[in-house]
Amino acid sequence: MTQAHFDVPSEELLGRYSQLKDYLKSLGTVAVAYSSGVDSTFLLYAASAALGENVIALTASSCLFPKRELHEATDYCKELGIEHFVVEADVFSIEGFSDNPPDRCYHCKRRLFERFQEEAKKHGITSVVEGSNLDDMGDYRPGHRAIAELGILSPLRKIGFTKQEIRIMSAYLGIPTAEKASFACLASRFPYGELISEKKLSMVDKAEQYLLDAGFKQFRVRIHGTDVARIEVLPEDFDRFMDSEFRNAVYTAFKEFGFNYISLDLKGYRTGSMNETLAK
Repeated sequence: MTQAHFDVPSEELLGRYSQLKDYLKSLGTVAVAYSSGVDSTFLLYAASAALGENVIALTASSCLFPKRELHEATDYCKELGIEHFVVEADVFSIEGFSDNPPDRCYHCKRRLFERFQEEAKKHGITSVVEGSNLDDMGDYRPGHRAIAELGILSPLRKIGFTKQEIRIMSAYLGIPTAEKASFACLASRFPYGELISEKKLSMVDKAEQYLLDAGFKQFRVRIHGTDVARIEVLPEDFDRFMDSEFRNAVYTAFKEFGFNYISLDLKGYRTGSMNETLAK
C-alpha cells in the first residue's frame, strides 16, 4: 500500500470533531474500548482531549488478537498519559464459540463488553464507549446487537464519522494510526461452522505476521479446514506477491506454520469475505 495522501479537513468535518469532544465531555468520565486500531485510537485521542484525566482505556488480551496490537495499545496510552487496563478474555469459555456459528461475534462482544463494564465500574466510570463508525453499518456485524443491548455508546457513529473521515482527522491531528491497515479479530478468518482452535488461530496469526513483516499493509489470511490458507492481498500487490522468489518463500514459511495448501484469492482483499456465504 502506497503512502496515503489526506486532504485538509473541511470546516464541516472540523466542526463535527468539536461536536465529538463536546459529547464526550458531557459524559463526565468514560472508559474507551481500545484495540489500537484506527477508529478506537482516534476516539481515545478525542476523549483525552475532551476529558483529560477522566478517561481510561480498556484493552482485551485474548488469543483472538495479535500481541503486537496489545503492545501498540500500551505504548500509545503511555504516550497520551492515559491509565490503561488490560482485561483478560477467555473466549473458549464462551459456550458454542469453538463451533463458530454465524452469530459468534454477538456472543464474543457480549462477554467482552460485560467485562469492560465491570472493569469500568471498579474505577467509578459508568460510560463505556467504542469506536465503530458509519461504514460499519453496511456489513453483517452481529456484535452491534450486543453493544446496543449493554448500553455501550458509539460516539463516532452518533456524530456521523466515516472511516475515511477518521483517517483524515487522524492525519490532521498527528495521530499515528492515520494510515494503519484495518484489522479484525482472528476468528473472522474462519468460515462459519468450521471449528476454531487455538492451534489454527496461532497458524493464522503467524501467517499474517509474516506478510506484515514482508511489507504488505492490507491483507487477510483465511483458513479453510485444518490446513488450507486463502490469502487476500490488494489487487495492486498481486504482481509483487507472485514474484517467484517471494511466492516460494511464502509457501515454505506457511508450510512451517502448519498449512499444507496455500492459495491466493483472485478477487483480492475485501472486508467480511466470510460473510459472502451467508446469503446462500
